[in-house]
Amino acid sequence: MYQLIQNLKSGETVLETVPAPQVRAGQVLIRTRRTLVSLGTERMLVDFGKANLLSKARQQPDKVKQVIEKIQSDGLLPTLEAVFRKLDQPLPLGYCHVGEVVAVGAGITDIAVGDRVASNGHHAEMVCIPRNLVAQIPDSVSDEQATFTVIGAIGLQGIRLLNPTLGETVVVIGLGLIGLLTAQLLRLNGCRVIGLDPDERKLTLARTFGIETLNPGNTDVVKAVTDMTGGVGADGVLITASTKSDEVITQSARMSRKRGRIVLVGVVGLNLSRADFFEKELTFQVSCSYGPGRYDAGYEQAGHDYPLPFVRWTENRNFQAILHLLSTGQLQVEPLITEVVALENYQQIYGQMNSSGSIASLISYPDTLTQSGTSVTLREPTPGTSKGVVGIIGAGNFAGSTLVPALKKAGAELHMIASANGLSGTLLAKKHHIGRSTTNYLDVLTDPAIDLCVITTRHNNHAKLVVEALQAGKHVFVEKPLVIYDSELPGVIAAQQAANRMVMVGFNRRFSPTARKAKALLGGNNSGATPMNIVATMNAGAIPANSWVHDRTVGGGRILGEACHYVDLITYLTGSRVVAVCMNAMGQHPSESTDSASILLRYENGATGVINYFANGSKAYAKERIEVYSQERTLILDNFKSLKGYGFRGFSSQSGGQDKGHTEQFRQLIACLRSGSAPLIAFAEIVNTTAATLAALRSLQDGGWADVS
Repeated sequence: MYQLIQNLKSGETVLETVPAPQVRAGQVLIRTRRTLVSLGTERMLVDFGKANLLSKARQQPDKVKQVIEKIQSDGLLPTLEAVFRKLDQPLPLGYCHVGEVVAVGAGITDIAVGDRVASNGHHAEMVCIPRNLVAQIPDSVSDEQATFTVIGAIGLQGIRLLNPTLGETVVVIGLGLIGLLTAQLLRLNGCRVIGLDPDERKLTLARTFGIETLNPGNTDVVKAVTDMTGGVGADGVLITASTKSDEVITQSARMSRKRGRIVLVGVVGLNLSRADFFEKELTFQVSCSYGPGRYDAGYEQAGHDYPLPFVRWTENRNFQAILHLLSTGQLQVEPLITEVVALENYQQIYGQMNSSGSIASLISYPDTLTQSGTSVTLREPTPGTSKGVVGIIGAGNFAGSTLVPALKKAGAELHMIASANGLSGTLLAKKHHIGRSTTNYLDVLTDPAIDLCVITTRHNNHAKLVVEALQAGKHVFVEKPLVIYDSELPGVIAAQQAANRMVMVGFNRRFSPTARKAKALLGGNNSGATPMNIVATMNAGAIPANSWVHDRTVGGGRILGEACHYVDLITYLTGSRVVAVCMNAMGQHPSESTDSASILLRYENGATGVINYFANGSKAYAKERIEVYSQERTLILDNFKSLKGYGFRGFSSQSGGQDKGHTEQFRQLIACLRSGSAPLIAFAEIVNTTAATLAALRSLQDGGWADVS
């Protein structure tokens, strides 16, 4: 199928061929009929992509600060690589979608195949959308009208925050698509509406809807609004404009009455004058997209609705309200449609966005998919007779930025990649010359050419996919953690024992040059005979509280997902296995999803390990530090860039660029598979590390030491 994407690096808008998505539980699979181009939002993305690096940096000063901090901690070259990787990740375009349901996921009973629905789907021939972001279209509403559902809900949510009453005067600044819809909705609410825009064509159109208009290019709009309201000022101002200037917010304050309300729906400069707001006791609020539920994973992804008596207007109920107004003819959108363009002619819209006078541009889609199927072949695969042919399940940020490039550098033969939405996997496949992209992970498991399945999905899928891959006769590499619950581990062990295939977890730190040198200095394979003390500190940095990583049922928490690296590394350096764990975390009532904790490890040979995993430090400071104390000798491993030794004959230091061992890990793994040699990490050792991190969580809850059995 075809999907429109935006390249942020080059500014190019591309119609990409990707595999069609598959329906998932709690979601709806929709074949597209029409989509609406949000000219304001999408123009910003196109312009950002076409800008040079300096201009991109000026537009995102907060990101520049993050880059500087990363340079200080990781060095210039790794930071530049990370920046260019980020810019090289194209974005899917569009969020105003209409189509026909072709399949419904498990748990959905109120939508059926054949229903016409509106959603926030992208510009793609097929989309899979969570139930709470889908609304059924009344029979009396055309496909073209229904494409205005989502963007109408954006304006409606701004109005709900403004809370206007019958007879109030509201100024709408910016009469683009959202502004014209918002102005109409305010009129339906019984308000007197004054619209401001420098484009005379938009002002003329607004007047046909009964909106009074002012042109800020030739009028003192503050004085005009004040005069039009008998010297009182506007009761409310809704800003739907897009500009970097602070002038809009200044004008809004000055044209408002005392104790007036201002709501920002668009994007403007926000250098507020305290005097303007102080003297009038103005309120100012920023509206968040379609309404309550937006960006809440529990509502959008998990399908947990907010109770109507307590949250009357969610984003889905806002969708329904707009569709009702369209069905009754109260909201007029036909005059806003400037053009309807076939998907293959998308450049008629995107090639002239800055010079176009369009209000609303619609894209029409063919009655049948341009290319059907859940996979696309990008080149004829040529799997050799040797082992080590790789199939990848998961194409998220880590896979694209680190894992797949490391596999390529290691000389792996990448045969297929599976991703849920098809786009991310296809883009990675094109970039790294992977033969096939699919949205059905079973294609990876059933392909006889593949003997190594690489799993890099969200953590809650790891155990299930490892078991299925083993049952399919594949060797498995899975990104940490191996499992997120104690109950999952026995099933993985049983599957591995029955299949007699290799299972390796992405504990890459032990393969870094500094870690391997440390192991050699400590005595190589004989280090287990000598107990030692090791302190590993991870200055992890904070990540948003609503990230899936913190969700115990999805990510498992950062201790399971990241601190396990250090359990494995200490196990590697000590040459022993963990027998008991004790963890303490910051806060009076720490949960399993804590990300600031200290873990004490007791090893079979008497060694001790301390893992300090902290998320409350400065990102400008180095991220990782390992200290080893043994036989009156000390090793300091700094951020996997340098190793210093004290008390070692003939060794004082080793340094180089940061290398966390990802490429070496895969080089050795592929060589191991092709030679049929012993696993790089004993499966029993992987199980011990996994059990130790799970025991750490039990220790936290029980308040004492936890045995690792």
